[in-house]
Amino acid sequence: MPVVRVLSKVTKQVLQAPGCGCQPLAVATRNISFSPRQVTSGSDASFHSVSFSETDHPKVLITGGLGQLGVGLAKLLRKRFGNNNVILSDIRKPPSHVFHSGPFIYSDILDYKNLREIVVNNRITWLVHYSALLSAVGEANVALARAVNITGLHNILDIAAEHGLRLFVPSTIGAFGPTSPRNPTPDLCVQRPRTIYGVSKVHAELMGEYYHHRYGLDFRCLRYPGIISADSQPGGGTTDYAVQIFHDAVKTGKFECNLKPDTRLPMMYIDDCLRATLEVMEAPAETLSMRTYNINAMSFTPEELAQEVRKQLPDLQVTYEIDHVRQAIADSWPMNFDDGNARNDWGWKHDYDLPELVQTMFNFIGSESRVAQAS
Repeated sequence: MPVVRVLSKVTKQVLQAPGCGCQPLAVATRNISFSPRQVTSGSDASFHSVSFSETDHPKVLITGGLGQLGVGLAKLLRKRFGNNNVILSDIRKPPSHVFHSGPFIYSDILDYKNLREIVVNNRITWLVHYSALLSAVGEANVALARAVNITGLHNILDIAAEHGLRLFVPSTIGAFGPTSPRNPTPDLCVQRPRTIYGVSKVHAELMGEYYHHRYGLDFRCLRYPGIISADSQPGGGTTDYAVQIFHDAVKTGKFECNLKPDTRLPMMYIDDCLRATLEVMEAPAETLSMRTYNINAMSFTPEELAQEVRKQLPDLQVTYEIDHVRQAIADSWPMNFDDGNARNDWGWKHDYDLPELVQTMFNFIGSESRVAQAS
């Protein structure tokens, strides 16, 4: 750092003392910041280079934006902060309606240079990191899951720390394992997951907290329960049955479930999930007693869900063909989340219970079906 101090001193002298009677030149300067990749273990460098004014809207980048949550979160944040202040990104080609709804760019989280350029060129201040391979898909391709979920996370952490970003990384019910207390599962307990997805999420929680304490990174994380949404297709998760049942019930009146009828898991409607994400990102730092929180709304079994669905479609036929990989995963996960800390610290409160969830799903899927038939 002596070299940096000398250069800064010389630059300051040059700018303040023009050699003639002319006006000093307007020289563009920027703060010098350092990535954790560039700092030795003995350094006490601070990673707060450029931050946005409290009166300004944040400039948000969402990675993995074409998954179940990204498009919905972009829509919510654009209403709050303005269309051009929220950039959706992914490695896939977006559908036309997504592309024309607001800024979209190609972003590969495994390409550190590309990701860094995006953050710098767009003056990003918030980063929402949704890129990940989910539980069942991850077990089918461990090497890819390790690369995306862990190596990609490291790129995100380093860039967020270097540029003083507020970083949100979601975690999951899958971050717990068979030795965790299951009913309810508190924020702090033994975790020990047995899937690469779960292991990578525990790694993300701990690395985020480490970067917060070591470098001052404003890291925030929510452990999502199973998320149910009507306008996105299941993406390879263990809780996907709770989405698929609605689509199959409307289309065929039949549903084959790959989990046992008494498998209880915590669940949440997507609107509650997205609102919780915005609320924790906006929460004043002094209200956060921890950096990773459980959030919850409801907890049900496939059989209980089917009973509620039959109130709308009494003739629904449900059979069970157990997927033993997914069942083993579900049996190691929490049955119910204790989210008392989120409710006490920053006022989390869910809106949707099971009856409201089912009614909302049918309202959306039913109207979508009628539009398809009319066209």
